[in-house]
Amino acid sequence: MVVRSVQVLNQFYIKSVVRKALEEDLRPRGDITTNIVSAKNKIIKARIIAKQDGVIAGLEFCKTAFKLIGRESVFTKKVSDGKKIRKNKIIANIKAKTKTILTAERTALNFLNHASGVATITNQFVKKIGKRSKICCTRKTTPNLRTLEKYAVKKGGGHNHRYNLSDEILIKDNHISTSYNLRELVKKAIKTKKIVTVEVENINQLKQILGLKFKRILFDNMNYSQLKNCLKLCKNKYETEYSGNATLKNIKQISKTGVNRISVGAITHSAKSFDTTLLFR
Repeated sequence: MVVRSVQVLNQFYIKSVVRKALEEDLRPRGDITTNIVSAKNKIIKARIIAKQDGVIAGLEFCKTAFKLIGRESVFTKKVSDGKKIRKNKIIANIKAKTKTILTAERTALNFLNHASGVATITNQFVKKIGKRSKICCTRKTTPNLRTLEKYAVKKGGGHNHRYNLSDEILIKDNHISTSYNLRELVKKAIKTKKIVTVEVENINQLKQILGLKFKRILFDNMNYSQLKNCLKLCKNKYETEYSGNATLKNIKQISKTGVNRISVGAITHSAKSFDTTLLFR
């Protein structure tokens, strides 16, 4: 199921994804360790605590994991998605049967930690450049978790690129290499009335498409000097984007060229898991 807006997630999507994750953990014979705990039906309390500073995301996925295991569970958020949290602060409180918490714990934290990791690294990039350029995610996402990851990017202050191959036209190097004429290829794309982005690797490719009316030019793996020269030729007639090994060390320098957007695959494909712990009270 494709979810076009990832600013707000619907419950059907959340339950579907979390249910699959729980099945992965429980098939074929359930939680055989918790089954031998004598007080497994006792109602207890637990809390999820941040073990680092960062930005929280994925709380509804975390909550849903407990709810799907035990309907009796009460999940109380102490912070909202998109909010910053300090190390040792409480993220959420849980009240449920012992077996509910023990069984759902890892799946719940996996979703929370992954989404918060994406939101946190995205926010680090955003803070480096302020409002000069937009930090955008790519399609370099975990299979079947793209919607969650793009949602987390938004909560970290970033922006979403196209959701999938049907949303926009993005003419990349391999499309160009299979076409005899780049300019004619772009003209065909324009006729579709879709948003069109053209990726260029050098100034010669750029000159071939200048003057055509489409949305965005993406400059791929250019050095700062090449990027600046290409931006001058564009004369603000196109939205501009840079792609290619952007890091926290070089993002500010890339942004200073005046490019409108910077796509960073690392905020999804290489995000470090946020560190949390669940403790019984």
